[in-house]
Amino acid sequence: MIILGIDPGLAKTGFGLIKKEKEKIKLIDYGCLTTTASVKPGERLKKIYDEIKKIIKKYKPDLVVLEKLFFAKNAKTALKVGEARGIIILACYERKTPFIELTPLEVKLALTGYGRATKKQIQKIVQTLLKLKKIPQPDDAADAIALALCGPKFF
Repeated sequence: MIILGIDPGLAKTGFGLIKKEKEKIKLIDYGCLTTTASVKPGERLKKIYDEIKKIIKKYKPDLVVLEKLFFAKNAKTALKVGEARGIIILACYERKTPFIELTPLEVKLALTGYGRATKKQIQKIVQTLLKLKKIPQPDDAADAIALALCGPKFF
């Protein structure tokens, strides 16, 4: 099973792909799609949409795990993340790729059993589970890998 985890954002969208076969887990690819504020919002969303579609087409994931919007402290940021999430969901729908949404709390509980685990603790678990020499960077990509690792538990 190939699983694509996505940590959505307008400026940075992290992605992480894993392959899970029985008890073996292998990291396939990860990274971060970036857009700059100097570009029009529609162009930024189009870039994210196009890149996610390319990733889905190339790797043909069996499941996409998308971080669920969970905050409302900054309405502007929440709206921008919501827009990015919308076009990612559309890309999944168009490619007929099933997706689920998980909150950061669900990811923390699934990986550590503790809902208040720190970002560093989650990153260390990602590194350990995938037997990596170092923690994947940037943080958005590491978060996306964590989402992918949790996908099978909720699907």
